[in-house]
Amino acid sequence: MMREGHEEEEMMMMVARKPAWLEGLTAETFFASCGIHESRRKSEKNVFCLLCCLSVCPHCLTSHRSHPLLQVRRYVYHDVIRQSDLEKLIDCSYIQPYTINGAKVIFINQRPQSRAKVSSNVCFTCDRILQEPFHFCSLSCKVDYLLYQGDDLSSFLYRIDESDFTFSNLRMDGHDQLGEISTMEEDTDDIMVMSHQWEQGNNSKEKTKKKKASNYSPGLVLSLGSRRKGAPHRSPFS
Repeated sequence: MMREGHEEEEMMMMVARKPAWLEGLTAETFFASCGIHESRRKSEKNVFCLLCCLSVCPHCLTSHRSHPLLQVRRYVYHDVIRQSDLEKLIDCSYIQPYTINGAKVIFINQRPQSRAKVSSNVCFTCDRILQEPFHFCSLSCKVDYLLYQGDDLSSFLYRIDESDFTFSNLRMDGHDQLGEISTMEEDTDDIMVMSHQWEQGNNSKEKTKKKKASNYSPGLVLSLGSRRKGAPHRSPFS
């Protein structure tokens, strides 16, 4: 009971340190039918209002037309955001992007894993297998890890430029449902992961953006998933 109480307190502290839009984005349910417009066609909630911190459907947009709006897409029953959109809000370094139908996307939350695998490079939070040089499989995994480590999220957040998230930038033409594959488990075979191009792009961005230095080293860090399971701390010198 004491352990459960400690975990609840820890989660409340983590939530309190997230900005409202980030907490709303990672907790919101997308692609559910809008309660106000459920009788109308295309009433799935696939847009996130960064000002109101909630998901809305295309028919709700008239009430949010002047607000900064972020489009969410669906891929194999999981929510994704274009990397080009997300990296305007938060430092996306070390989050593994996927190229789907020619677009680089990032998963909002971690996904269930059907079977255990062994790899030298896994997500620091949920232990999902990743390709080098990435350390997180989703936005929420990186955010949770940073908060667990006691990092200040403000060092990773960017000021929202509303001109980047205008109503006119949205694509409400049915392209929010990305092409599917048979399974998400075979990441290395079924999805192209940007590695060399990603590194080149990040190197150029680091010259123009001030980012907090991160000491992400697979040999020195124990994943958050393992820590929550009560695994003993491994010394980097052992």
